[in-house]
Amino acid sequence: MVLSLGVIVLAGLVMWAFIPHDDKEPDLPRVDYRVELLTARRAAPYPVAAPEGLPEGWKATSVRYRGADSDTWHLGFHLPDGAYVQVQQSTGKPAAFIDEAAQGATATEATEEIDGRTWTRYEGGRYDALVLKDTDGTKGATTVVAGTGSFGELTKMATALEMS
Repeated sequence: MVLSLGVIVLAGLVMWAFIPHDDKEPDLPRVDYRVELLTARRAAPYPVAAPEGLPEGWKATSVRYRGADSDTWHLGFHLPDGAYVQVQQSTGKPAAFIDEAAQGATATEATEEIDGRTWTRYEGGRYDALVLKDTDGTKGATTVVAGTGSFGELTKMATALEMS
């Protein structure tokens, strides 16, 4: 029985030795979102938000526009420190959209004035968010900047947004 156990342990060590042990984060590919942005800006009934002038290390990693799903726009960025920040917009019901985009974060009393627009801070366990309701010239769309980044990084994204 001891001999069998020794063989099993030895086999396990051999398998462990040949399995790659890479503990670093995978390198996410950068996506070029220009075509999707142009498509969304032509199709959406609201001014579609996209950042201009973000720091060099912010890498776009996901983009999509779903016209059939309440004209939902999504653009996600991976930051050099490993955090994630996304911009989402939709003409869907604001409460449901905000809950989904902000991963269940809840509204706080805090607001931020960014480029003449009032953004409400949301705090949550997974994501924090800045939310721009469908007022302030967004033509019926709710805009959410959310992610694992700090409020400073979320504010940096919201400040960089160009809506056209």
